Amino acid sequence: MFGTKINSQTIEALDAELNEAILNGKGLEAFESYYAEDVVMQENDAEPTIGKSANRIREQEFFGAITDFRGAEVLATGSGENVTFSHWHFDFTHRDWGERKYRQVAVRTWKDGKIVREVFHYG
Repeated sequence: MFGTKINSQTIEALDAELNEAILNGKGLEAFESYYAEDVVMQENDAEPTIGKSANRIREQEFFGAITDFRGAEVLATGSGENVTFSHWHFDFTHRDWGERKYRQVAVRTWKDGKIVREVFHYG
């Protein structure tokens, strides 16, 4: 469906590395390593952002607007055929949105060891 099937243990390991990088404040660096050039990223039902260049800008704007980061935690993970799931809890203050404490599920679709689609689900 999304290209070459890779071993679920491989994408589980890649997903764990990516999550660890995010937890260690290296989300932008991890974006460069783990995301494909043609990645599509989407927040809930919003219009998707297509391509690594456009998503890089989106990620830089998001991280650049965080004024106080109090923490993040991975609550659960899972995987299937070329897909991983991470359930997160975030606590931060954003310049435009104010204080945010929420849970989010990131669903990542992998192809050839890179993320080609990521959808964030949250309330």
